[in-house]
Amino acid sequence: MLAMATLGFALNFWAWALLSPLAPRFQESLGLTSVEQSLLVAVPVIVGSVGRIPVGALTDRFGGRVMFPALSVITIAPVLYLGLWGNSSLASLLAGGFFLGVGGTVFAVGVPFVNAWFPPERRGLAIGIFGAGMGGTAITALTTVPLVDRYGMEFPFQLMAVVLAVYAVAAWLIVRDAPGRTMPDASLAKRLAATARLPVTWQMSALYAVAFGGYVAFSVYLPTYLKEEYHLTQADASNRMAGFVLLAVLMRPAGGWLSDRIGAVRVMVAALLVTTAGAAVQAFSPPLMPVGTIAFLAMAAALGAGSGATFALVAKLAPANKVGAVTGVVGAAGGLGGFVPPLIMGSIYGSFGSYAVGLLLLALVAAAAAVFTATVVRRAVVSGRSA
Repeated sequence: MLAMATLGFALNFWAWALLSPLAPRFQESLGLTSVEQSLLVAVPVIVGSVGRIPVGALTDRFGGRVMFPALSVITIAPVLYLGLWGNSSLASLLAGGFFLGVGGTVFAVGVPFVNAWFPPERRGLAIGIFGAGMGGTAITALTTVPLVDRYGMEFPFQLMAVVLAVYAVAAWLIVRDAPGRTMPDASLAKRLAATARLPVTWQMSALYAVAFGGYVAFSVYLPTYLKEEYHLTQADASNRMAGFVLLAVLMRPAGGWLSDRIGAVRVMVAALLVTTAGAAVQAFSPPLMPVGTIAFLAMAAALGAGSGATFALVAKLAPANKVGAVTGVVGAAGGLGGFVPPLIMGSIYGSFGSYAVGLLLLALVAAAAAVFTATVVRRAVVSGRSA
C-alpha cells in the first residue's frame, strides 16, 4: 500500500509540474514578461494547494482506494489539452494549468491513507517515504525538455496521459484502505469547520508553508533563476534543478526517520536554521561553484527534512479521524507557500534586476519559523496536544 501510494504521488506530481521546465521556452516563443512567466508556473501550484483542503476531507470520507484512481483519471484531461491544443497562447496555458493543478492535490490523499496503515512509532518514516513521491517533479525536470526536443511538444504530455491511465487502473485493482478505518459521519462543511478550530492545523500550516513551500518555489522557479542569474542554458538549469529536487526527496524520509528517533521539533528547528543560512548566503549571489551550489544543496536537504518532520508532527498531534482534513489544510498552506515566492521573485527581478531581496525575505521567514517551532510547537508536543 505504501509503494502504491508513493507511486501515485510521484506520477501525479510529475504531471503537476509539466509546465515548469517549459516556462523559459514559452517565454521566448510567446514573448512573456517575467511576471507572466512566473504566473504560468504558479497557477497549477495554487490550484493544487487550495484543492487539497476539500480533497483531504473527501479522503477521510471515501478513502484512498477511491481517491487515488479518481484524481489520476481527472488529471489526464488537462494533460492532453496542454499537449495537443493548449500551448499556443498565455490564456490557453493558464486555463490548462488551472486544471492541471488537480494533480497536486494527491498529497492530501496519501498522508491519511498511509497514516492509517502504520502504528504511531513508525508513521514518521512511512509518511516520509510517501513524501519522497514529490520527486515526480525531478522526473519532469529531467525528461520534459529532452523529450520535447526529440519528439515534439505533444509527446511528454501524451506519455504522461498514458502513464496516469495505467496507474489509475492498477490503483483501482490493488489499493485497499486500512482495516478498521473510521468514516466520519458529519458533513464536509462541519468537518472542515472542526478542522479549522484545531490549533495544530494552523501551527503545522505555518511550518509547512516555509518547508514545503520553499521546496515547491525552488522546484518551479530555479530553472528561471539559474538562467537569469548565472546565464546557464535551459538544459543545464533544468538538470541542476533536478539535483536540488532529488536531494530534497531523499531527505524527506530521512527527516521522518530522524523525527521518530530524536523528535520532530529538533529536526524542524535544525532544518529551518540551515535554510536561513543558505538563503542568506545566496542573497549575495556568490559564484555558482562551489559556494552557490553548496548553499542550494544545503537548502534542498533542509527543506526536504523539514517537510518530513512537519507530517511527523501532524501524525502526533492531529486526532486520528481528522488526519485527512488537517493534512488538506496543511498541504494547501505548503503549496501556497510555493505559489507566492515565484511571483515575488519575478516582480523583484523585473523591478531591480536582482533576486537578493527575495532570498533575504526567505532567510527572515525561516528564522522566524525556527523560533516559533522551538517555543510554541515544542510546548504543544510536550503537553501531548496542540496549544
